Amino acid sequence: MCQFLFLFNSELGKSGAELSFRMANVSKCVSQQTTTSYHPSRPKLSLPSFSLAISPFLLSGRPPNQPKPLLIFISLLHSTIMDAAASPFETSEMLGTFLTSTPLLKEAWRLCSTANAMGAGAFVAEQVGVVGYMAFSGVQEMPLLLGRDLNCGLLVPLDPADHGLFAPLKYRYDGEEPVMVHSGALGLFLDYHAGPDFQTQIHSLLAETKSIVITGHSMGGSVACLSALWLLSYLKSISSPPSVLCIGFGSPFLGNESLSRAILREGWGGSFCNVVLTHDVMPRLFLDQSLVQTSIWRFLLNFWHMCMMSPSSMNIANLQLTEEDKAWLFSFVAANMEQLVQAGEGSGERSFWPFGNYLFCSDEGTICLDNAASANKMMHLMLRTGFPNCIIEEHLEYGQYVERLSGQSLNRSFMERDHSESSYEASLLMALNSSGTYRPVLIASMAKDCLKMVRRMGHSPNLNAANLAVRLSKVTPYQAEIEWYKACCDKSIEQRGYYDSFKQRGASKRESHIDLNRIMLAAFWDNVVYMMDRNELPLNFHRSSDWVIEESQLYKLLVEPLDIAEYYRLGMHLKKGHYISNGRERRYKIFDCWWTERVVTEKLGNNRRTRYASLTQDTHFWARVEEAKEWLDNIRSESDPTNLAFLRDRLHEFEAYAIKLIEDKEVSADVLAKNSSFILWLKEWRAMKPDQTGLTQPIPSWLTWRPIRFLVPSWVTWGPTRFLVRYLGIDLQRFDFRFCLELV
Repeated sequence: MCQFLFLFNSELGKSGAELSFRMANVSKCVSQQTTTSYHPSRPKLSLPSFSLAISPFLLSGRPPNQPKPLLIFISLLHSTIMDAAASPFETSEMLGTFLTSTPLLKEAWRLCSTANAMGAGAFVAEQVGVVGYMAFSGVQEMPLLLGRDLNCGLLVPLDPADHGLFAPLKYRYDGEEPVMVHSGALGLFLDYHAGPDFQTQIHSLLAETKSIVITGHSMGGSVACLSALWLLSYLKSISSPPSVLCIGFGSPFLGNESLSRAILREGWGGSFCNVVLTHDVMPRLFLDQSLVQTSIWRFLLNFWHMCMMSPSSMNIANLQLTEEDKAWLFSFVAANMEQLVQAGEGSGERSFWPFGNYLFCSDEGTICLDNAASANKMMHLMLRTGFPNCIIEEHLEYGQYVERLSGQSLNRSFMERDHSESSYEASLLMALNSSGTYRPVLIASMAKDCLKMVRRMGHSPNLNAANLAVRLSKVTPYQAEIEWYKACCDKSIEQRGYYDSFKQRGASKRESHIDLNRIMLAAFWDNVVYMMDRNELPLNFHRSSDWVIEESQLYKLLVEPLDIAEYYRLGMHLKKGHYISNGRERRYKIFDCWWTERVVTEKLGNNRRTRYASLTQDTHFWARVEEAKEWLDNIRSESDPTNLAFLRDRLHEFEAYAIKLIEDKEVSADVLAKNSSFILWLKEWRAMKPDQTGLTQPIPSWLTWRPIRFLVPSWVTWGPTRFLVRYLGIDLQRFDFRFCLELV
C-alpha cells in the first residue's frame, strides 16, 4: 500500500473530513516563479515558469488565495485505507490515480525536462510557493555509462569513506549484509555534494520552504534518490524538519536488499516514488558490466542523451540498432527481471533490489505498489506485454504520460465482463485494467496473483499492533518479578544494591530465574523493533499507541542495568570494548529517541524531584561507573603526566555528573547502597584525589549514613507489629522485625 509521508500542509491533517475523493476538482493557480539552474560550463540563469496546484482546501470552502494551499496530502488517504487485509477493495489503482491527479508529477517532470535540456551534470532548483524542487539531469557522463571502468558498475558500501553522510543507514543486524549502492550513481552524487552550488541551493530551500521535492529522469533519478537519502539523514538531527519526497522517472536499480530494509527501518519508504512506464527498460536495468561494455548499450545511451537535450530532434531512425539488437536487448532485460523475481527476498548483497513506492503507468491508467517483491513481479509482467520496438522510445515519453494521466478523471468505466458481485474482485479488475495487463490471459492471471499477494502478506499493521498489546500482557509478569527482585536487593543485608547483586550473583535459583525473565523481555521488545523495521506496524506506531512509550521506557529503566551487569560480568568489555559505545542494544537507542521526542513534544521533565527516583533515570549510569573504575585503576599504574591529567579530568567530569544526579534525586536507592560499586568507587576516589589545599577531600555526609537496626522479638503481638510496620517502616524478615532509620 502506498505509504507516502509527504505532508505538505500539516494543518489539513487536523480534520479527516477535509479529504474526499472530489480530488478531480483541480484548478490552475498560475503564479510566476523564479527558476535557479546550474550547469558546470554555463553561467547561472533565471527562467520564468508557471506552477499548477490543486485548488486549496477543496472541502473547507476556503478561497484559493489562502496563504497555505493544499499541495498534496497522501498520508491521510493512506491512514484511511492502509489496512489492506481488512479492506474489501484493492487500492493500488485508487492510490495511483490519486497521485496522478495532483500537480506533483507534472511540476517534477517540467523541471526534469529543463535539467535534461541543459546537458550533462546539470541540475535545477526552484521554489513554488512553500515547496522547493530540485531536479537532476538524466544526461550524465561517467565511466560506467560508457563502459570504460571495469569497477564502476559494482555495488559498493553506501559510505565507503565514512563521511557520515548516511549515518542512520549504516546500522545492521548481526549477520545482515551491509548497505550497498551502485558505484557509478554514488560517484555522481558525491561530485554534486562536493560542489558549492549544490550546497548553496539545498540550504536555501531548507531555509525558505516547508517541503522539498527531489527529482530526476533516468540516471538523474538515481542521483535524486541518493540526494534524498543524504537529506533525510541530515534532517534527522533537526527538530521540525521539512518534508522530503523523491520522485524518479525511469531510473535504474540503485542498491541491494539491505538498502531497502534500512530505508524501511528508518520509516522513509513513503518518501520515494519511482515512476515506471509499461515497457521502459531503464528502470529494469542493473547497469552491470555484461551490458555496459556492449556496443548496443553505447548506441542506445547516445541516442537517449541526444533526445533528452533536444526532444524535438527525436527520430528513431537515428538509432544505430538493428532489429536483432533490439530483440537481444529485450530478451536480456526480460531474463534479468525473471531471474530477480525467482530469487525473491534474501537474494544476497550483490543483487539489486527495489525500494519505496512504484507508480506503474500504462495507456489505461496507473497503479501504485509499495511491496518490493510485487513491484519486481509487476515490472516483469508488464514488460512481457510489449515487444522489442517499443522499449526504446518509452524511456523518452514520461512527459506525455504525465500530461495525459494528470487530466484523467478518478471515475473509471468498467467493461461488461468486469462486473462482479465482490467489491474486491471488481476493484482488482480495475487495477488490472489500469496496469495494462488484462489482455493476455496468462499474464493477466499472474498479474492478478501479484496484486493479491500484497493483500495476503501477513496480518494488517493495526491487527499486529493489537496483538502486541495482548502479548505485552503475557510478559508483564516477567517485569513484575524483576521489580520484586530489585526491591529485595534494596532491602538486603549485604547492601550492595540492585546492579551489584545481579552482577556478583552466584548459582542462585532466584537470580537464574530473573536472568531468564530478562531474556524473555528482550525477545519481546526486539520483536517490536523488528516488526517496525519491516513495516508490519502502523506508521508512527510509538506515537499512536499510548502504551508503547510508557512501557518501553519502564522496561529500559528497569532492565538495562541488568544487561550492563551481565555485560561486565562476562567480561565482554575486554573483548568488544565498553558497553555504551560497543555493547548497547539497538532497542535501547530507539527507546531513547522515543522518550526524548515525547519530552520535547509534551515539555516534560521540568519539575524538580522531592524524593529519590524508584529507578535511576540514566540507564547508562552503571556503565559509566564501570568506565570510571577502570580510569581509577589506570591512575595507579600511569606515570606519564599528560595521561594522568587526562584521566583525572575524566574522573572529575564523571564525579560532577554523578553528584548532580544525586542532588536532583535522579537516582534510586541502589546507587546509594553502602556497598554499591558507585559508593565504593567514590570513597576511593575522594580519598585519593587532592583538593586545592593539597589535602584529601572530605567524604560527603550522605556517604556516612548508617542504618540503625532494632531487633524486635518475634513474640510481639500483631497489634503493635502492625503499628510498627505501617508507621515506622519496619519490614518482616525471618520472623525478626528490623527497623531502619536514616540520619539526614
